[in-house]
Amino acid sequence: MSTPAPIAKACLAGRDSAAGTVSSGSPTLRRQDGSRCPQPPPGGNTSGPAKPVPRCFWTRALVASALVVLTACGNNPPAPGWQMNAKSSAERATEAWLTGDSRVEAAEFARARSEVASTGRADLLARVELLRCATRVASLEIEPCKGLEALAADAAPAEQAYARYLAGRSQVADAPLLPEPHRSFAAGSAAPDAAVAAIPDPLSRLVAAGVLFQRSQVTPGVIAQAVDTASAQGWRRPLLAWLRVQQARAQAGGAADEAARIQRRIDLIAPAGP
Repeated sequence: MSTPAPIAKACLAGRDSAAGTVSSGSPTLRRQDGSRCPQPPPGGNTSGPAKPVPRCFWTRALVASALVVLTACGNNPPAPGWQMNAKSSAERATEAWLTGDSRVEAAEFARARSEVASTGRADLLARVELLRCATRVASLEIEPCKGLEALAADAAPAEQAYARYLAGRSQVADAPLLPEPHRSFAAGSAAPDAAVAAIPDPLSRLVAAGVLFQRSQVTPGVIAQAVDTASAQGWRRPLLAWLRVQQARAQAGGAADEAARIQRRIDLIAPAGP
C-alpha cells in the first residue's frame, strides 16, 4: 500500500470517508472536505464506481515510528481483538500524557499493556514500553525506562537500540536499527536545527529534541521548534517543559523582557493557584 498514512486515513476508508465519482476517465476519490485524493495507478479500474478500499488498522511505528505497528493491512481476516484494543488504548494513553491527564494515561497504558501481554511476546511488549518512555523524553521527564528494563533480555536489537537512543546513549552502529527520522542523530551527522525541522511527525520531532537536550546538544532553534510543535498540537505537558527551558535560557542571558513574556505564556497554560 503506497498511499502515505495521512492520506490513507482520509481517503482509504471505503464508503465511510470517500466516495467515487465517474467522469470520462478514472474514478476520482474525494475527502469529506471535497479535496481530491490520489488517483489509482495506471492499469487499475478506470470505469465504473470506485470500489471500497480495504481498511488499514495501525498504530504509528515507534514514535512515528514509536507507536508500534500492531496490526496488518490488506485483504486479510479481521485483526484479532487484542490488536485493535491495544492500538486504541496506546493512542489514547499517548494523547492523554501529552495533554497532561496522568490518570487517563495510566489507565489506558495499563489496558494496552495487558492486551499485548496476552500474546506472550516480549518484543511487542517492549515496543509498548518504549512508546511510553518516548512520550516522557518528548516532555523532558528524563528517567530510566523501567518498564523496558524488565524485558531487556528478550528485546530485539532494534528495541535495544531505540532504548539507548531515548537515553541519549546511542552509538553509530545503532543508526540502521532506529526509526528513519532518528538515524542521523545516532550517526552524529545531523545539524540539529535542520534535522529536527525535517521530521514531519510532531511527536517524533519532540522526541528528537528531547534526545538532543539530554546530550546537551540542544540549540535555541531546536527549543523554539519544540515549543512551536507542542503549541500547535495543544500538548500542554511538553509545551510547559520546553517553555521553561526557553525561559531559563532567557534568564541566563539577561533577557528579562523575554523571560517575562515566556512566563505570561506559562501562566496561560498553567495558571498559578490563589
